[in-house]
Amino acid sequence: MATRTTPARGKSTVAIPQLAWNQVRPAPVVLVSGTEGFLADRAIRRLRDFLKGEDPSMEVVDLDADSYAAGELLTVASPSLFMEPRFIRVNSVEKCTDAFITETLSYLEDPAENTYLVLRHNGGVRGKKLLDALRGGLGGGIEVVCAELKKDAEKYDFAVNEFKAGARRITPGALRALVGAFSDDLAELASACQQLMDDTSNEINESTVERYYGGRVESNAFKVADAALAGRRGDALVSLRHALDSGADPVPIVAAFAMKVRTMAKVAGNRASAAELGMAPWMLDRARKDLAGWNEDGLARAIEALAEADAGVKGASRDPVYAIERLIGVIAARGRL
Repeated sequence: MATRTTPARGKSTVAIPQLAWNQVRPAPVVLVSGTEGFLADRAIRRLRDFLKGEDPSMEVVDLDADSYAAGELLTVASPSLFMEPRFIRVNSVEKCTDAFITETLSYLEDPAENTYLVLRHNGGVRGKKLLDALRGGLGGGIEVVCAELKKDAEKYDFAVNEFKAGARRITPGALRALVGAFSDDLAELASACQQLMDDTSNEINESTVERYYGGRVESNAFKVADAALAGRRGDALVSLRHALDSGADPVPIVAAFAMKVRTMAKVAGNRASAAELGMAPWMLDRARKDLAGWNEDGLARAIEALAEADAGVKGASRDPVYAIERLIGVIAARGRL
């Protein structure tokens, strides 16, 4: 993401540079905003390591804005006898006390020399007066925006950059499989990328990913089923395509649907306990949640569609993928097709 100056909400404007997490650089005040905690932590760690490399004597101090007491910032920002640089990390600014807002606004009028104040704001309206002042230019700072990566394309680009930074080659198919397996947790995706780079020396391909994370790749079958059961037909079809592109077999995908639909049928209209039904409590809770919006006729049609799809992926159909797509349509519509 390039440096930009953009209008903020209301009449205020952003007058300071807004950078991506990997563009973080020293400034008297650094606002690290956004809900993607993993990227925020990375940005702050990168900045700290850079400054420590410049001057190993730099002192690192942590403050918690949600429990801030009057005078803390002034105390830790005061110059020491030998004028060592200070790196002050402030967490939970989105939950800050009134004293923190008042004293930080005062601090921004005249930031301490040789001091780097890093403010981590996780989102929300608390501290808006302080954020507006920062974004308006008070304190001469920068903002590092760490928005959540929601789209698969964004996560794919993140993984691409991980391997590029490590000067390693990975095939497109392997990347798709890896992102599909860890799409729910960016930290786990980054860790998986690093492990593959640490443990392998050749080009990373689909076989490499399967060898290390085959179980996670297979879990995509349940991701397809979960999306369909939630009524998100489009998401289910996209997840199906990702699963198939990453080497998933159609049979386990239908099996994932079968497991969930049969559990729903077992629970429907039954007030027995989890123990009486022979299942874990969380399975019972999930089945009851999945049953929302279903009726008996719809569930019967889903079971019929499931039987047809099962036969289709086992040789009765020329196009097993179509058999799954049709099943997704029936499930997403809660059997009302």
